[in-house]
Amino acid sequence: MMTLSDFWKTFRFLTDLETLPEDKKTFFYDFLSEENKKRDLRRIEYLLKMSGIKRVKLLNDFDWKFNPKLPRDKIMAFMQTDWLKNPANLVIIGPAGVEKTHVATALCHDAVMNGRQTVFVSLFDLTAKLAKAKSAYSLIDYYARVPVLCLDELGYVIPSKEQADAIFQIVSKRTEIGTTIVTTNLVPSDWGKIFDTATASAILDRLSLNGRFITFEGKILSKQKIASLRESRKNQPVTMPCSRRNTTLRTLKKPAAMDTSIQITNRQETTPPFWTLLSRRQHLL
Repeated sequence: MMTLSDFWKTFRFLTDLETLPEDKKTFFYDFLSEENKKRDLRRIEYLLKMSGIKRVKLLNDFDWKFNPKLPRDKIMAFMQTDWLKNPANLVIIGPAGVEKTHVATALCHDAVMNGRQTVFVSLFDLTAKLAKAKSAYSLIDYYARVPVLCLDELGYVIPSKEQADAIFQIVSKRTEIGTTIVTTNLVPSDWGKIFDTATASAILDRLSLNGRFITFEGKILSKQKIASLRESRKNQPVTMPCSRRNTTLRTLKKPAAMDTSIQITNRQETTPPFWTLLSRRQHLL
């Protein structure tokens, strides 16, 4: 199998693709296409690892029939917007057991699959990190810059005044820059229970910009049902489809082997154009 190094050695003096025989030209494009797919998949693996998503969840796995009152149409309407390119906010409200976190995780997973840097963090973990941080500014700056941020379980921990100010700074700095997803068991009028009134109003004001507030109601998953779902998904293979390339981590075709002793015409000892061709692989594919 030809490696990228062998490919470079073979084609480094190539100046005109039209000088190649048709079979060699086909191999050239196929090799660059597969190399590009590999790089995309490595990037997705890295983004998923760094996202903080502990268990992959998909909307396709969600049992909408269990609770017919869940606003499936509103979630789907949000997904059909261009939320990955045009920043939008989503606040999912509801009691424990209505699978708010499942939906939020699925949205974050979708963002990763589309190559977007994503961070999924519970408010408990965020406040713990802020408490341990030597410089809160560096954490604020990090969470403010990530394209997609999910703050899970807002309402289950009461942050200190300094931590609340940091959370506001994160949300405020992200306004119209990144997509923010929040899950909470508190209706907006009760956010004053965990933040002071001024901070709660300011955070809600920022989230309202290009934002949607969706309430999950109805039947609550029992502990037995939750345990059953978790057990059924535990050994489920993680397929990671990349919608941009329509590939998966487990199905990656390798280019066919070829004779590397290719005679290239018009060989020149000037600056080789290969890296230009490689860097413009999107145009070539």
